[in-house]
Amino acid sequence: MATSRLRQLGQYLRPHWRQVLWGMGTLFVVNALGVYIPLLIRDSIDDLRQAFSFDQVLFYVIVMLVLATIMWIIRMISRLLIFGVGRQVEFDLKQRIFEHLLTLEPAYFSTNTSGDLISRATSDVDNIRRLVGFAVLSLINTVFAYALTLPAMLAIHIPLSVLAVAVYPVMLFTVQFFSRQLQNQQFKVQEGLSEISELIQEDMSGMALIKIYAQEANERRAFDQRNRKLLKANLKLAQTRNFLFPVIEGLSYISLLLLLAFGTQAITEGTISIGDFIALIILVERLVFPTALLGFTITAYQRGEVSIDRVEAIFQSHPKVQDQDRLKSVSPSEIKGQLVTRNLSYTYPGSTTPALKEVNFVINPGETVAIVGPIGCGKSTLANALPRLLDIAPGKLFLDGHDVTELPLAQLRGAIAYVPQDSFLFSTTIENNIRYGDPYKERFEVEWAAKQSQIEQEIMNFPQQYDTLVGERGITLSGGQRQRTALARALLMDAPVLILDDALSSVDNKTATQILDSLSTGQGKTVIFISHHLSAAAQADRILVMEKGEIVQTGTHQTLLQQPGLYQSLWNQHQLEEVYN
Repeated sequence: MATSRLRQLGQYLRPHWRQVLWGMGTLFVVNALGVYIPLLIRDSIDDLRQAFSFDQVLFYVIVMLVLATIMWIIRMISRLLIFGVGRQVEFDLKQRIFEHLLTLEPAYFSTNTSGDLISRATSDVDNIRRLVGFAVLSLINTVFAYALTLPAMLAIHIPLSVLAVAVYPVMLFTVQFFSRQLQNQQFKVQEGLSEISELIQEDMSGMALIKIYAQEANERRAFDQRNRKLLKANLKLAQTRNFLFPVIEGLSYISLLLLLAFGTQAITEGTISIGDFIALIILVERLVFPTALLGFTITAYQRGEVSIDRVEAIFQSHPKVQDQDRLKSVSPSEIKGQLVTRNLSYTYPGSTTPALKEVNFVINPGETVAIVGPIGCGKSTLANALPRLLDIAPGKLFLDGHDVTELPLAQLRGAIAYVPQDSFLFSTTIENNIRYGDPYKERFEVEWAAKQSQIEQEIMNFPQQYDTLVGERGITLSGGQRQRTALARALLMDAPVLILDDALSSVDNKTATQILDSLSTGQGKTVIFISHHLSAAAQADRILVMEKGEIVQTGTHQTLLQQPGLYQSLWNQHQLEEVYN
């Protein structure tokens, strides 16, 4: 598992390998200068002990000042390069996540909450950025610091150098001992952040419902519970860090104490000079910061491991509905709008009962067909199957004689304008919402679509008219206004096939009937109208009656009224409701 994460980390860095190499090169120069300056100090001290001269002091001061300045500038460059790689990886991951989510079918988002996905695309990606920026910088710096400093120390005095670094294996063992605990605690923190993001997302979307049912106190308590859970997880993680890092730093300073204790004796014995002793102190001091920073690097890696797993889980979810290897290319002018199903069946994953069972029909171009039936009979499943929002089997559904599984998804969905039950609107103007399917449509075309959907008069009564902002999910509009705006959006696409999946449920019967009459006369579209408004459905050229995933009756309104069966029962119930209303 750890190897796979490292391999994945390498994949993130691969597109930016040149910048990483330049960063490593600058760090090497920085550490080389960091080793050379103490040796230069050693030489200056030994030289000045033999013959003191202010000119010589000034020379060494100027040289060391210049070298220190160069080292500082190059260190800044190295940080910009490597931290820049982290930002590039962050950009790449966010772009990949968003693009990958666009390929997934709606069913994925019903099992993965938006709050959790947002947390992965922000908090987890940020952790990976720190891993490839701060952690990589620290690790490379530590490797170069040891690789260049230890040989210089050993060249001065082997026993003292070995003694100074003898405590480091203990420090590494301590870090290893706490690493698993840090990883588990970091995972709980990430889960807590995800839960809070999910709750905030839901509450912001459902604020009106919270107000209606006066559930502010309950939501406050729910947030308090999750926030306290996150606080406890963060405190436990902080306690482990606050214990571990001082221990690491304390162990690293023991080497300095040992050097001070035994180095003075070596000077007395004449085995090293004062300059050598001072150089050793400075060189050991150089290892303190990289060694102490190693603990933070381990923590960043632990955090990054969890985040890599959470982000990669998104990429491992592959779309079930996607273009096949061999696709037909059909000219838009060839698509007239004929729909044919042949024994179309579909069962939702995890279910044993088919939502669609051996469905067969032929809908001719320009025909208006209503689909009615009780709740849960499979109407919406059928509507989702037509534009391949569901993974249907080949050879079951055909558009103008072409198997829909062999058509490019973009072409298929460009030929089918679909208005689902949930009339989702974006937080922008009414005009932008209507022309969402084709952002380059002119204003007069937008106005035409609004007239066809019986919404234009209400739009003109708004203060900003077509430039009116509708708010998040269209919250400033009524249910009927949202549905008619969504219908205008579909009409503007001018697709040969129009599917209305209970898309006029919040519109009164008279308006719904007017809309359907307008669609069925003069436009030449194939219209599939799924509705509980039987008075509007009665105007269709033909009616399909569904029950338990099957088509049990088909015919015109008058024909079906003469047949004992489900449609007759639904119509009689509808008439009673009309009387009482």
